Amino acid sequence: MKTVKIAGLITILLITIPSCTADDKNTGALPVILTGFPVVAGNNKFALELYSKINEKQGNLFLSPYSISTALAMTYAGAKSETEKQMADTLCFSTMSSEQLHEEFGSLIRKLNAAGEKGGYELVVANAIWGQKGYNFLPEFLTLVKTNYDGNLEQVDFKTQAEAARKTINAWVEKKTKDKIKELIKPKMLDSTTRLVLTNAIYFKGKWANQFMSVQTKDAPFTLLGGQKVNVPMMYQTEKFGYKEVNNIQVLEMPYVNNDLSMVVLLPKKLDGISELEKDLNNDNLARWIDDLRKRKVQVFFPRFKMTSEFELARVLGAMGMPDAFSAEKADFSGMNGNHELSISAVVHKAYVDVNEEGTEAAAATGVGVIATSIESPPPVFRADHPFIFLIRDNKSGSILFLGRVANPASKDN
Repeated sequence: MKTVKIAGLITILLITIPSCTADDKNTGALPVILTGFPVVAGNNKFALELYSKINEKQGNLFLSPYSISTALAMTYAGAKSETEKQMADTLCFSTMSSEQLHEEFGSLIRKLNAAGEKGGYELVVANAIWGQKGYNFLPEFLTLVKTNYDGNLEQVDFKTQAEAARKTINAWVEKKTKDKIKELIKPKMLDSTTRLVLTNAIYFKGKWANQFMSVQTKDAPFTLLGGQKVNVPMMYQTEKFGYKEVNNIQVLEMPYVNNDLSMVVLLPKKLDGISELEKDLNNDNLARWIDDLRKRKVQVFFPRFKMTSEFELARVLGAMGMPDAFSAEKADFSGMNGNHELSISAVVHKAYVDVNEEGTEAAAATGVGVIATSIESPPPVFRADHPFIFLIRDNKSGSILFLGRVANPASKDN
């Protein structure tokens, strides 16, 4: 039996030495259900602010803001002075001390990995740092990354073997993402000035708690933003889900096995309402939309889709308020090596998602819902036949692990 496969993700940061030759901030925070993870509120706030900066790109989008935050948090551990302040403000780290921040990232990573080991779904978060062989990184920095992020220092030779180092890191990426992310670091992205690459990978493979039956899937039209229609495989089921209608959107929550993680879908009521929805997508509104979802029977029409997205985020992050981190003259990562010669040259993120109808035996068992009585109102129809936003969140901590936009289910790339 197939499973619903969601995502292999990787974020990398390239730290180099120089060669010889802000917007309106949305306030508020998503509710943190599991006490002890206030870092989640900042991560979610950053997730939506980052999405607001990249959503002008047309077509499908998919990313793991959690992966990006984690990789940048490891880098933030070595930031000092104005670079540290800019990163804290941009990444929404400034509400807690550095010590608390890194401890909470570590606790959240351990919690997510422990949940993924229970057997209901696969969820693996992995970190590694790739340093120049013989380079003098400060022991305090390496210990912090190892203790809180379980990120071991792997020594490679960027100075004389940059291509070999690239292949080594790419092989690690492929292994951690079950071969879903290939050739992330492109040729010539690393060179003799590279001193450190920080990597975070997150892989999730989940099974719907309530499966879609393949025999119910039929081709149906999906209306694109320009008004054109494309035929896509549209899955269907009537089942009890968390559901809410608010303003001009429908909100649907579809849990995975064990109910630890869920996909939340934000569907505009208007066929061309995605732009309006994206303008309203902030922490306050998302918390309000998700709050008090009511379990009820819903007729769900949801497209199968598969996509890969890739981003180079240095310019975006600089514009969001942390330009010094990318400046050879101004960057201060002296917490990594004791001097001021390091700066970030690139932040690369690549994501893969595959959503289909198949579930598990456990899902089939839990799919037996309460029989509707004659006095129950007709179930609402949730027909995702036009562009929508979806996110995958850890229900216990409230952490947004993945975030995306489906503009055309028939298109596999962004």
